[in-house]
Amino acid sequence: DVQLVESGGGLVQPGGSLRLSCAASGLTYSSYCMGWFRQAPGKDREGVARIASDGGTAYADSVKGRFTISRDNAKNTLYLQMNSLKPEDTAMYYCAAARFGGRWCQSWSVFGYWGQGTQVTVS
Repeated sequence: DVQLVESGGGLVQPGGSLRLSCAASGLTYSSYCMGWFRQAPGKDREGVARIASDGGTAYADSVKGRFTISRDNAKNTLYLQMNSLKPEDTAMYYCAAARFGGRWCQSWSVFGYWGQGTQVTVS
């Protein structure tokens, strides 16, 4: 079974930084498109960043220039470096993996596996 376990969330002041991590198991990690989503209270879940198996990345406009997604295929771990955090970044952050392995990573709809989430609060 695919398992995704997030860590690194917490409370941070505006302008601060956090790094989220996601440990993945049960899949050939290096061949999967991976991503980060978030959901704030009362809002729909939204895609934040995604990274393809070849390292290509895409970001939501709201986080471009502030967030960086990366992956360590040797450790089966996904990261999200978040800088210049704003109160509107407050949300539960979820790690996600595509439904199938492969290079396709062009849409937020490719994801089919989710972690339990880690809370990020900017206040």
